[in-house]
Amino acid sequence: MFVIGSVFAGLAALIHVYIFVLESVRWTHPSTRRVFGTSAEDAQVTKPLAFNQGFYNLFLAIIVVVGIVLAPLGSHHVGLALMLAGTGSMLAAALVLILSDRTKARAATVQGLFPLLAVALLVVGALV
Repeated sequence: MFVIGSVFAGLAALIHVYIFVLESVRWTHPSTRRVFGTSAEDAQVTKPLAFNQGFYNLFLAIIVVVGIVLAPLGSHHVGLALMLAGTGSMLAAALVLILSDRTKARAATVQGLFPLLAVALLVVGALV
């Protein structure tokens, strides 16, 4: 369970790195604006907010990756804690998104499915 949970945590981290790229690097590009449903004008106005938000996603991914690296190197509990902190925060953010705007259900699912699976598998793996 732990290995499979770690794989899902890694996938969650990859998705959040991708979100970082969209929000912090490519926010005003037409393809990114289509993904988020924003106009060129809105994207320009919200660019500083998106830039900052993207880094939140990157930092969560880094926390998860550090946990994935530490867990098999003799720091199992620290690695597990970091993976759970990162994926749990990703999951919480996805829940906030869907609860605040039901039209963002697809985005919340993309953002939250792998973290949900990682949390569930890591917790079950830690209990057995």
